[in-house]
Amino acid sequence: MQNRRSFMKSAALAAAALSAGQVVNAKDNRNSPVTPPDQMSDLFFDISLAQWSLNRKIRGGDLDNLDFPVYAKDNFGIHAVEYVDQFFPSADKEYIKGLLKRTEDIGVKNVLLMIDTAGPLGDQDEEKRKLAVEKHYQWVEAAEILGCHSIRVNARGRGSDLDVAHATTKSLTTLCQFAADYGISVIVENHGGPSSRASWLVSVIRNTGMVNCGVLPDFGNFVIDRRPGGEKYDLYQGMKELMPLARGVSAKSHEFDEEGNETTKDFYRLLKIVKDAGFRGYIGIEYEGRTLSADDGIKATQNLLIKAGKSLM
Repeated sequence: MQNRRSFMKSAALAAAALSAGQVVNAKDNRNSPVTPPDQMSDLFFDISLAQWSLNRKIRGGDLDNLDFPVYAKDNFGIHAVEYVDQFFPSADKEYIKGLLKRTEDIGVKNVLLMIDTAGPLGDQDEEKRKLAVEKHYQWVEAAEILGCHSIRVNARGRGSDLDVAHATTKSLTTLCQFAADYGISVIVENHGGPSSRASWLVSVIRNTGMVNCGVLPDFGNFVIDRRPGGEKYDLYQGMKELMPLARGVSAKSHEFDEEGNETTKDFYRLLKIVKDAGFRGYIGIEYEGRTLSADDGIKATQNLLIKAGKSLM
C-alpha cells in the first residue's frame, strides 16, 4: 500500500457559457437539433453524458468506445462524459492516453469512470476481496490519466448486510488510500442490494473515515430487491440522505409523457433536493428506457434537466 498523501479534491466545475433557449418536448426529440451550449446557461449544475445510455449502440458495434466523446459533443452538444469500464478493451495506458488526446482535441471533459468488472468489494472471502481491490487500482490510474475526478464502484457481496458492510468498508478504505495518491475520489453508487438502502450506504462511507470517499446517487436505483414485490427504498428520502456525500449525480430516466416529463419520477422535486444540498457539480444523463431510441431518450432527459433546472433559478 502506498503512503497516503494529504488529499484535496481537485475537480473544478466546468465553466458553462450558457443562456436561455427554448426547450422541446419529448415527442419532438426525433427531429430536434443538437442542444446549443447557451441553452444550459445559469443552471446550478453542469450536464454530462453517461456512456451507459448508449450501451446497446456500443454493444451492437455501431459506436466505438473511442468515438463516444465526439458522439456526445456532435449529437447532443454535451462536453463532459462518464465512461463504463465494460466498454474498454483494457486499462492499457497507451489506449487511455489515446482516448485522452481525442477528448482534448475536441474540448470534451472526462468526468468519471464507472467500474463494474473488477470484482465485488464486499466479498466475504478475504483473498477474493483483496484481489478485487487490487483490480480497481488500474482504473484509478486510468482515471488520473483521463483527468476524471472519480471512479465509481459498487458495494456488492454475498452475506448479511452487516457482513457486506464490514467487508466493503475495509475495501473502500484501502482503495481510497491508494486513490488519494492520484488525486482521485472513490464514489459508490446505490446499485442494488443493501447499497440501495441509503442509510446503509451512508454508514459504510462514513465508517471509512476517508475524505475522498463519497457516493453517486442514482435517481433510478433505490431498488433493494429486484424480484416482483421486492423491497424498495423511498427515492426522495434516499436522495436527501445521500446528497451530503455526493461527488456526482446520475439522472436516470425511462419514460416520458407528451409534455416531456419523466413518468416514473419527479425531476423537479429531485433537482430541488440536489440543489438544497449545495451540490454544484455534474449531473450525468443515464437513459435506460425502451420506448424512445437512445438518442431521443438522451435528448428528452437533457431537455427535462434544463427545464427543471431553470425552474429553480
